[in-house]
Amino acid sequence: MSRPGLSRRSLLTSAGAGALTTVIGWNTATAAWATEPDTPTGTAGGSSGADIARLPALDGTVTLHGEGLERFSGDFGHLVTTPPRAVLRPGSVRDVQQLVAFARRHHIPVAVNGQSGDLAQLGEAALESHSSYGQANPRGGVAIDARGLSRILSLHPGRAVVEAGATWAQVTEAGLAAGWVPPVLTDYLHLSVGGTLSVGGIGGGVQRHGMQVDNVLELDVVTGTGELLTASPTRNRDLFEAVLAGGGQAGIIVRVTLALHPVRERAHVFSLYYDDLDTYLTDQEKVLARRRFDLQVGDVVRSEDGSRWRYKAELVAFTDTGQTVDQAALLAGLTPADVQVVEQSWREYAYRVDGFSAYLRAAGYWALPKPWLSVFLPATTTRTFMARAAEILTADDLGAGLLLFYPYLRSKVRAPLAVLPEQEIGWHFDLLAFPGPGADTAAMLQRNRVLYDLAVELGGKRYLIGAVPGMTHTDWQHHYGQLWQRVVAAKRRWDPAGILTPGQGIHAS
Repeated sequence: MSRPGLSRRSLLTSAGAGALTTVIGWNTATAAWATEPDTPTGTAGGSSGADIARLPALDGTVTLHGEGLERFSGDFGHLVTTPPRAVLRPGSVRDVQQLVAFARRHHIPVAVNGQSGDLAQLGEAALESHSSYGQANPRGGVAIDARGLSRILSLHPGRAVVEAGATWAQVTEAGLAAGWVPPVLTDYLHLSVGGTLSVGGIGGGVQRHGMQVDNVLELDVVTGTGELLTASPTRNRDLFEAVLAGGGQAGIIVRVTLALHPVRERAHVFSLYYDDLDTYLTDQEKVLARRRFDLQVGDVVRSEDGSRWRYKAELVAFTDTGQTVDQAALLAGLTPADVQVVEQSWREYAYRVDGFSAYLRAAGYWALPKPWLSVFLPATTTRTFMARAAEILTADDLGAGLLLFYPYLRSKVRAPLAVLPEQEIGWHFDLLAFPGPGADTAAMLQRNRVLYDLAVELGGKRYLIGAVPGMTHTDWQHHYGQLWQRVVAAKRRWDPAGILTPGQGIHAS
C-alpha cells in the first residue's frame, strides 16, 4: 500500500486549468496552502519564504481541488455542506500521523471521512460520508479519506484485524468464508468500521452482545498530536475508552481487532404486528427477558389504510442447516395481532437492507435531505415518549424511511462513552426519515429538537448520529452528565490543540 518515492513537491496538487499546480506547504501568514509561486523568490500572496511551513513527505496524496473532492463537502444527510480545504488520501498509517501532527502545529481542523457505500453493486458512485448532520465534516480543514486504509489484514477463529476504513460488509464477507462473523452488525453493512465504532454501532444483537464498541479487542489510534498508540482494556485503557463511542474527539482509529463469533447458517425471522402500543411494549420486554431469540429489533409502520401507526417486532432465531425451530415455544405468552415467519440464510438476513437501499436510490430518496433522530429512553418513560411522538409524526415525516423502536439491556453496553439512560431496560427510538421532494427540512429539524428535548425531560439520551439542531455547551454537559469532566480531560490530553472532528460540536464554545 505504501508508495515510497513521492517527493514533497509532488505530494499536494491542485487541479486547475491546464497543468497541475504543486503545493509545497502551509502559508502561515495567510493561513492558506502555499503553492509554487510562494517560494522564497516569489511574491504571491504577499508572503516571504519564511512564511511557508513545508509539508512532510507522504506515501499518499493531499488534494485541494479536482475529481472526487466534492464528495467530501456534504454527507448522507444532505443537511450540512462545507467544503474542506484539502483531502488526504493516505497511503499508510504514517501519512495520518504526519498530517495530524502538521495540522496540530498550524491549528487546521481534521476529520476522517468514511467514504463508504455499496461498492460491490455501485462502484465508486456509492462512496459518501454516512454521517447525517455534518459530524464528519472538518469545517474547512482537512478530510482524511478512510478508503486509503480499508484492508482486511488478518482473520482467525474468534478475531479479525482490519483497517478502520474497511466496511462491515467487507468484514462480513471475509468472516463468512471462514465461518466467523461479527456478533453485532448495523442494519446497513456498507459503513466503515472506524465510523460506527466512533459513535457506538448498534444493531439487533445489542440485547446479547452490547454495541459494536463492546466487541473490540484492541485499537491502533493516531491521537491529536500525531502519536500512534495501541489501546485495549489492558493497555492505554484511558485512550481505548475515550475513542470508542467518543465521536472522534480523542483520536483517529486506524486499525481494529474485532471479536468474531461462529456463524449459524439459517435465520428464522418472525414479524409480529401490533395495533396497541402497550401490548407491543409488554411483549418486546418479555422477549428481552426470556432470551429466546438471537436478534431482536422492531419498528413503527403505517397501517395499510394509512390512518394510524402500527408496531412490528422483528425477532430472529438462528439455527444450523437442517435444524428447525419450535415456533409455538418461541411465541408462547406473546399476543400479536398477526405473525409472519420466513426462513432464509444468515447472509440473506444480514444484507436485508440492500434491496431497500436500492429502491431508495432508484426512487430518488437517497440524495434528498434526511433529518434523522436517534435517542435512547428509559423503559419507565418510553410509553409517554412514544405516545407523544405518534401524535407529532406524520406519514410525510417518515417518507419512505423507517422508525426503529426496540428494547435493549444497559448492562450489555460496557463502553463508558456509549451514553445511555440509567435504567437497566431502555428503548432505542431511531427515526431514519427519507422525506420526499419539497419536504420542509427546517420544520423537520425543529421537530427533531422538540422530540429530543422531550426525551431529555423523560431521562433520555441521544445517539451521536442524529440531526439535533442548536446543541449548546449546556446540552452536551447534560448529555454526558457525570462523565463530562472525563470527556473534557480526554480531549485536553489526547487532542490538546482541539483539531479533531469539529463537526460533532461537543467541545464548541
